[in-house]
Amino acid sequence: MDFSTKDFTNYRIEEMDLALKADVQLIEGFTNAYELPFDKRSVDYTIALFDEHDKIIGTGSFSGNILKYVLIDIAHRESNAFAQITTHLINKVLENHRHIFVYTLPRHIPLFENLGFKLVAKAPPLFCMLEFGVESVKDYVNYLEGIKSKDKHKKIASIVVNCNPFTKGHQHLIEKASKENDLVYLFVVQEDLSVFPFKIRWQLIKEGIAHLGNVIMVEGSHYVVSGATFPSYFLKAEKTNAIIDNQAELDIQIFRKYITKTLDITHRYVGTEKNCETTAAYNKAMHKILPDYSVQVIENERIKRSIDGNEYYISASKIREALKEDKLELYYDSLPESTLKFLLSEEAKPIIERIKSSDKRH
Repeated sequence: MDFSTKDFTNYRIEEMDLALKADVQLIEGFTNAYELPFDKRSVDYTIALFDEHDKIIGTGSFSGNILKYVLIDIAHRESNAFAQITTHLINKVLENHRHIFVYTLPRHIPLFENLGFKLVAKAPPLFCMLEFGVESVKDYVNYLEGIKSKDKHKKIASIVVNCNPFTKGHQHLIEKASKENDLVYLFVVQEDLSVFPFKIRWQLIKEGIAHLGNVIMVEGSHYVVSGATFPSYFLKAEKTNAIIDNQAELDIQIFRKYITKTLDITHRYVGTEKNCETTAAYNKAMHKILPDYSVQVIENERIKRSIDGNEYYISASKIREALKEDKLELYYDSLPESTLKFLLSEEAKPIIERIKSSDKRH
């Protein structure tokens, strides 16, 4: 769909160079005035909208296929400034993608719907998620219907994992759910914002749970802990606050509305979170929301190991830290055979080098 024929005013769009301090400061100054801190690391492309006096009156960005920081000066919100910015961003994103998401305040829903976006879910008062394009959440529901077990089961569990990389902690949680339920749907976070690519994470998990006959692996898509639904999970700065709590609630609402309902899920398994405040907020949101929809949340204590008498909880972040410091041999007993074999292979070397040069939390 092309919006280029829309009739706009004298407003002028200019692409920002995020390598230039002056351009970044211009956007930061504008967004900060509306208490929306701008992080240039989280976007691929940014524009500014100027009026006939060369005053900035709006901005917008995108990262991949996700629109971000769409903001209009309060004095121009009755004009077509919003449509001009959003239309420009849509056309740019559609050059490389067929599916667009926006993550915004619920009060902005009508603005985006007027441009063809459709609401996926909302978590008032702070967030909602809308989508645009030839694909939609209905396609993901159809995918789930296609992999859904045809047998009748009483206890159906779900687990969402990133496995960056797959550890014995993940394996233990999956085995426990497999033992305690008739069927387990294992959702693997699909978005490649983690250092271990999705295809590798998928394969290591698949090999590590091959002995479990009642586990169905599921691609997470854009609707399960992705940069569209829960961006704080992938950010470096993590603080437990209303924003992160509301982001977590939005992701859980999507899970409840489309996934739980489609697959008849009765239980959601999670590990206790000791290190990541963002994931802890996510677990808290599950306990708050899912029981109201007949889904029991089962939180399991993480398993421990020890080095020289010092106990630690097995975690993917601990493994990445060990790789960064060339101390993986100390953590061999925290890794399933599939992961250990991979990490010692030539194929893993580029990933390990990226870990050593990165400060990413996930």
